[in-house]
Amino acid sequence: MGVGLDGVDTVKGGLIAFCFPGQGSLDAGMGREIAVAVPEAMDVFERGSDAAGLDLRYLCFEAPEHEVVQTEVQQPALVATSLAVLAAIKARGIKPDFVVGHSVGEFAALASAGALKLEDAIALVRERGLAMAEAARTNPGSMAAILGLDDEVVERICRRILNVWPANYNCPGQIVVSGENPAVDEACEAAEHEGARRAVKLRVSGAFHSPLVARAADRLRPALERVKFAEPTAPFMSTVTARIENAKRVGPLLVEQLTAPVRFTQAAQELLREGVQTWVEVGPGNVLAGLIKRIDRDARTISVSTPEGLDKLEETLASA
Repeated sequence: MGVGLDGVDTVKGGLIAFCFPGQGSLDAGMGREIAVAVPEAMDVFERGSDAAGLDLRYLCFEAPEHEVVQTEVQQPALVATSLAVLAAIKARGIKPDFVVGHSVGEFAALASAGALKLEDAIALVRERGLAMAEAARTNPGSMAAILGLDDEVVERICRRILNVWPANYNCPGQIVVSGENPAVDEACEAAEHEGARRAVKLRVSGAFHSPLVARAADRLRPALERVKFAEPTAPFMSTVTARIENAKRVGPLLVEQLTAPVRFTQAAQELLREGVQTWVEVGPGNVLAGLIKRIDRDARTISVSTPEGLDKLEETLASA
């Protein structure tokens, strides 16, 4: 039995998962509204700025998008914004039954479940962003979204072409591939030949979630080994394994995550089997809400990044 709004039994409306977006969900000024409206949210940016050694208030309130888009600052800015929105949600007494994150969103998911201190989450994500940016410069590559093909067809294409791999299982009919530039181009051509609706190169600086960024994993591992993870207060669904994972497993999985595919489709399907019916996207954008609707058209999704979204969430849960 889960409790979404304090004192309100959520079984009637199904269980609630908080889901945290990954890189690419940013918007200029993405944290300003919620921070101005909710003191607990502003506190996240202040504490996070100290932890990351960055002015997250400037990056998330005022900076133009071209300043925030770089991997090394986008990741801490995005996670700080998600955690600020989370603080505003918690101030309303709303709690999840499960947590899940897409790629870097896993750090926010773990912090939301108390497995990771806020300062540790943001400091680690800053280090992760720096490590990934360095690995991408050392070993250049790219990523592309393949739309309209079954997973198995894209996997077969990747097995046939050297140095390209499935990177994100986002929803049925949408897989992102990652690898060396010529290999990604060849995979796009092969996908279109197989009948893909589209094959779109992504605006990213490297071949993330592939063996090409293994150096980032080597750099991040010591930082993760210094952190003590607590047992999550809400079950943490890993998008590396698509299973509920405990504190002992979290650190190694956050290292593996850098080179392993994001299995968001499979993780969401597992949460559906657990009884999740309401999905709260915590942070900027509505990318995950769109993916979840493609995984389960009957899912109830609410994206929260503003005071208005917060009000809508409270009203939705109260009437469920």
